[in-house]
Amino acid sequence: MLRPCRTLLILPAMLVLSVSARADIFLFANLTHDQETNTGPLTTSTGDPRPLSFGTALFDLNDAKTAMKFTATIYNIDITGTQTEDTNDNLRAAHIHASPTAAPNTNAPVVWGFFGAPFNDNNPNDVVVTPFASGVGGTISGKWDLPEGNNTTLDAQLQNILTGHSYINFHTVQFGGGEIRGFPTLVPEPGTLALLAGLGVSALGLLARRLRRR
Repeated sequence: MLRPCRTLLILPAMLVLSVSARADIFLFANLTHDQETNTGPLTTSTGDPRPLSFGTALFDLNDAKTAMKFTATIYNIDITGTQTEDTNDNLRAAHIHASPTAAPNTNAPVVWGFFGAPFNDNNPNDVVVTPFASGVGGTISGKWDLPEGNNTTLDAQLQNILTGHSYINFHTVQFGGGEIRGFPTLVPEPGTLALLAGLGVSALGLLARRLRRR
C-alpha cells in the first residue's frame, strides 16, 4: 500500500498523463449582447431598464469527433419563466448557428437547437437545465451527437465550428432573434494541460502540508 506522501508525488504525473492521453478539443465562448444583430437596450415589458445579460460556454469535442458536449452559464435571463415577474427576459430558445460567413452582428442558420424550437438534442436527449438557487439565470448542458442536427450534422459543421464561424446564442421574449451570443474559440492544449496540472499540484501541495501537521 502506498504511503500518503508517495501517493501525492505520483498523482500529479497521473493527472498530466490522463489529460495528455485524451485528444479532445476544447473551445470557449464569451456570451454578450453586443455581438447580436439587435443590440438595443434591455428593458422590461413596461420600458424600464433591466440588468445586462451575459454568459460563458465551454465545449468539449471528443477525440473521434462524433460528439460535442457543452455547458453554458447565463446570467439575467429567466430560464424558468418564474425567476422574475416580467416576461421580457424569459428564455424562449437556444441554438448553435453556423455558416462559412458567420461573424458578430450577422446572422447564420440554426444548425443545432437545444432549448425551445428547433430542438435537436434528441438522439438521445442530453439536455440538463439547472436554474440558479437564487438570482436570475442558470446552467444548460447538452451533447451534440453525430446523428443530430437541424437539417445538417455535426460532421458537416466541424469546419465552421473549428474555424470560428459558429456561435451559440440565447433568445428571449424581448429579443426573439437573440439576446446574447458568443463565438467558440479553440483553447490551446498546452494551456489546458498547464492549468489542470497546476491545479493538481496546488491542491496536492495543500494536502501534503496538512498531512505533515498531523
